[in-house]
Amino acid sequence: MTPDYIRNILESVREGKQDVDAAFEQLKDLPFSEMGFAKIDNHRQLRTGYPEVILCSGKTIEQSEEIISLMYQRGSNILATRVQEELGLRIKELYPETEYNKMARTIAIRRNEIPATSTYISVVTAGTADIPVAEEAAVTAELFGNKVERIYDVGVAGIHRLYNRLELIRGGRVTVTVAGMEGALPSVIGGLVDMPVIAVPTSIGYGANFNGLSALLTMLNSCAAGIAVVNIDNGFGAGYLASRINRN
Repeated sequence: MTPDYIRNILESVREGKQDVDAAFEQLKDLPFSEMGFAKIDNHRQLRTGYPEVILCSGKTIEQSEEIISLMYQRGSNILATRVQEELGLRIKELYPETEYNKMARTIAIRRNEIPATSTYISVVTAGTADIPVAEEAAVTAELFGNKVERIYDVGVAGIHRLYNRLELIRGGRVTVTVAGMEGALPSVIGGLVDMPVIAVPTSIGYGANFNGLSALLTMLNSCAAGIAVVNIDNGFGAGYLASRINRN
């Protein structure tokens, strides 16, 4: 799709040959930027409401930096996940407004401020060791314009801690609940709240935890209704889904 093609669509709107909605339908499938090693989806936000997110794991630091720089030049809000510390510090130096969260391993750059929602997402962890995954979820949700309440280390090993924060959890529109080990916390919360629960298993645990598989299976087999489960350590996926629920 060429610039002339886009120009012709805009001209047809100006001349009254088609309406804005018809032009939108044509423009929402505009192409990507070809970088050789990557194809950047420039119009994902137009189609889905959210910009493309950069997964840095598996990419070189140089590749990730080039992608971030291209999106920055286009004026897009930027979220990068699984960020190496060297990359985070390098991007922070290039673009001082960068929010580099070392614990979450994320980069967030806000080029276009999104008004925060009045409703909030509660992000809950069973233990302190689950916080990095929870922070990935929280950063994701916040970049997409959501208010987030963090409630950490309230797992079933000391369930009185959970009841002490239950009112705050219940006040949200959706909760992201992150747990490793046997992964019981989402089931407990699912039986106590009236909103959707997004369960995130983490790879935290001892040998028979199987790097998060035990928590994943517990969450998939929960007897509490209203629970959706994302993949092991997938804080980004949980934050993204929670945002869609909270903003609709």
